[in-house]
Amino acid sequence: MDSAASEKSIIALDRWLQSPAGAYVRAWEQACLDELTVDIFGFNAVQIGVPQIDALAANRMPNKWQAATRTSTADELVYAATGKQIAVALDFADLPFASQSLDLVVLPHVLEFAAEPHQVLREVERVLIPEGQVIICGFNPASLWGVRQGMGRITSSDYLPAAGEFISMPRLKDWLKLLNLGVTRSHFGCYAPPFRTAQWLNRFAFVEGAGRRWWPYLGAVYMVHAIKRVKGMRIIGPAWNKKTSKAPQAVPAANRNEHYK
Repeated sequence: MDSAASEKSIIALDRWLQSPAGAYVRAWEQACLDELTVDIFGFNAVQIGVPQIDALAANRMPNKWQAATRTSTADELVYAATGKQIAVALDFADLPFASQSLDLVVLPHVLEFAAEPHQVLREVERVLIPEGQVIICGFNPASLWGVRQGMGRITSSDYLPAAGEFISMPRLKDWLKLLNLGVTRSHFGCYAPPFRTAQWLNRFAFVEGAGRRWWPYLGAVYMVHAIKRVKGMRIIGPAWNKKTSKAPQAVPAANRNEHYK
């Protein structure tokens, strides 16, 4: 996906999130993010993309920012979901933060609509402090919504934004592992079939509990929580000579009184 297509797909995602299905996804993600971020401590946290969700609402860090792309719409650049001003306009693949300066980064649906998702992750790893944390939200291709999206591309009737390249959970975990970002927790949600109206989505609200119990990995949306692991240094000391000393041998002593004899 090139940069122009990525920009268009992000705008398409913003519009889709205003639909009934988008509101359904936002409600689940907001609840899950509140639960995950409330006990993450530090000083600096950043949410990148999707200002319709206030991913840091429950977090108690003193410095929190919401960031959007330079090509976002005017309304998106001025107000986030809570009416707060967007603090940073940035390029996802070139974050304007110092290395090892952030305690938490949240990426809601950024990687699947980014032109260079690997570069975005590399930048996130760079700006996180050791033991810093990242939370990633994405659409699950192994779900009813993923099947519906595949059929829609054949029939030219997309359900989700067409330009997105959805990333499976195992594939994302492999990417994170290569960057020493260890996954600690993962969550799936939104088990209702891919309906377009709020009425039908509400009718299938009962499948949320059943999905979590019987087919937990088939939710339409997933969330991954990872921590930046830094291998500890090993101090190498001097090469001491560990050869054991020989046991002292008894030396016969002459009788002092022999010359008196």
